[in-house]
Amino acid sequence: MAPISIRFGGYQGLASVHTRAGHAFGDALSKTLGNTADFSFDSNIVERGQKASDLLSLVESGTLDACYFSSSYLASRVPELGIFDQHFIVPDRARAYAALDGALGRELSRLMEEKTGYAVLDFWDNGFRHISNGKGPILSPEDCQGLKIRTLANDNHQRVFRALGFEPKTIDVRDLPAAVADGTVDAQENPLTNIYNFGLHKNHKHITLTRHLIGVAMVLFNKAAVQSWPADFKKGVQQALRKATQAQRGFADEDDVVCADSLVAEGVEIGDLSKAQRQAFVDATKDEVAKTRAGFDARLITLFDADLAGS
Repeated sequence: MAPISIRFGGYQGLASVHTRAGHAFGDALSKTLGNTADFSFDSNIVERGQKASDLLSLVESGTLDACYFSSSYLASRVPELGIFDQHFIVPDRARAYAALDGALGRELSRLMEEKTGYAVLDFWDNGFRHISNGKGPILSPEDCQGLKIRTLANDNHQRVFRALGFEPKTIDVRDLPAAVADGTVDAQENPLTNIYNFGLHKNHKHITLTRHLIGVAMVLFNKAAVQSWPADFKKGVQQALRKATQAQRGFADEDDVVCADSLVAEGVEIGDLSKAQRQAFVDATKDEVAKTRAGFDARLITLFDADLAGS
């Protein structure tokens, strides 16, 4: 049998935890499936002038076989993916992973396969999201008033940031560094790894550790391709990807420390929120978060809450 091709795509540089995980996936595939898998990794399509979001159509059409991408971008098609768009709710990585690796993750994968041309074979850590800006410390909702902030193309996110007083703007990752540099936006929100590796800190010297969301990056495969695989090949891909996922999550945790140290060394002021300060952000956004929550099936909320509670 001829080797089965797995063409994997990404949109970040060599230091990215996602790029490193992509290479880990390829290495694990080689060990698990040997020469029955023909793996290639186009790690950064942005370097060739494409938008990061082009990965979604490339995979769904079958031009690529797989990619990683933020779940928030697909919430308009599969609203249940917005379960993680409840701002200021998820307390730590361990409980987020429990949800993604358990019944909730299986349900989200089922819904994706039912409603789209994708198969979700695992979930990667897309980082706790924080706010950076070039104006000054943001320690209260009052500090957010009138600032233009780049957000993901997601209505739930935009409603929450409006509630804080920001003016949200949607900008593709490809164009984000330029928008920060030329002042198109005053602020943006991203994990520390992205703030550092995209060079956003060169213009944004203030970061607030809001931890308002933990990002989820789905590892998306073309559904038809996965359905065409022999059972033993699919099992081998899943085993290899699970190893890459474990590595990726470790990279993400370590990278928070490394990037924080590097940011401070390059003159960035990183501020954490006290319990009272964080509560002010929670209070300002609770009505919008409640609207997000009200849109989900009660069973999905039960699964989510149970995993976060550790039950």
